[in-house]
Amino acid sequence: MDKKRNYRKEYDSYHKSERQKKRRAGRNKARRMVIKKRGKKAVQGKDVHHSDRNPCNNCSKNLKIQSKKKNRGNNK
Repeated sequence: MDKKRNYRKEYDSYHKSERQKKRRAGRNKARRMVIKKRGKKAVQGKDVHHSDRNPCNNCSKNLKIQSKKKNRGNNK
């Protein structure tokens, strides 16, 4: 099974959609907010977790810093 990943098709069918662009922008904004509040060192090598799993809800009570492993492991 040496099937190569088609990144162009993946972008066109998923990442290019308006919904995904808004969600990505929300995640980026959350990271900037936490960096501004806690400092760059606090977030370095870690993810910003949205407790309610909604990347557009950037309320400070909804955001917390987690390890990448923990944050990306609780995706369901």
